[in-house]
Amino acid sequence: MRIRVAGCGVCGSNLAVWQGRPWFNYPLESGAPGHEGWGEIEALGEGVERFSIGDRVGFLSQRSFAEYALADSDTLVVAPPRSDMFPAEALGCAVNVFRRAQIHAGQSVAVVGCGFIGALVIQLATRAGARVFALSRRDFARAIARRCGACEVLSTDDAALERILDLTAGAGCERVIEAAGAQESLDLAGRLVKIRGRLVIAGYHQDGSRRVDMQAWNWRGIDVINAHERDPNAYVSGMSAAAEFIARGTLDCDFLYTHKFSIDQLPAALDALAARPESFLKGWIAF
Repeated sequence: MRIRVAGCGVCGSNLAVWQGRPWFNYPLESGAPGHEGWGEIEALGEGVERFSIGDRVGFLSQRSFAEYALADSDTLVVAPPRSDMFPAEALGCAVNVFRRAQIHAGQSVAVVGCGFIGALVIQLATRAGARVFALSRRDFARAIARRCGACEVLSTDDAALERILDLTAGAGCERVIEAAGAQESLDLAGRLVKIRGRLVIAGYHQDGSRRVDMQAWNWRGIDVINAHERDPNAYVSGMSAAAEFIARGTLDCDFLYTHKFSIDQLPAALDALAARPESFLKGWIAF
């Protein structure tokens, strides 16, 4: 199908491409590396039955920084009603992180890194009945985490570790979500997991090797989950669930979209993503 793109989220994984890391080949294809697109179906290919021209959809494509995109019908999800923005791939990622974490009512959950994905996971975990501790280095992100339902909002430092251990009677958390993608956040997240707890890696670590305290991980017998999906079916399943959550009010996303840019402002959008000014959480390109 051909989709007239209405918008595309700007993802943290776009930064390395923008900054020119050596593992990419340039120039990129037209529209790359935009992959959080949504828009309106303008033309149907042969055999498409589940969708109609004019449907508002989120879709999978790596070339969505463009006015039009092509996508297979099995990679589309109808956007929820009354939702102007629907970066389906990013929303689906958050749902899949939540699913892989296996969060249940009564658990203590720490989310290290309160960007867009972290904020969504906080909402889902809170609505599942968990007690959520949110950790971020930024004042604005901590305010967002509080609005998303976190019961305790802390800076990412040793005092946070001591506070959470105190609140959990020294045990730590059953579930810890690392959502910042940095060595420091991984170190802190690993120290917060209780014996036989689960550490879920949601941050996108793409700048080389990481060190882990394997002695501590072994001693506590923790499960470590890489929550990054590569199966398109898993992406679409998460996207579909996200649309349902938004329609039901389980996810409230509108206040998370903080910065709007036009396509000719894409360099400024990526620079803002790197600098993260105080009021920045999620930027997007609007067509």
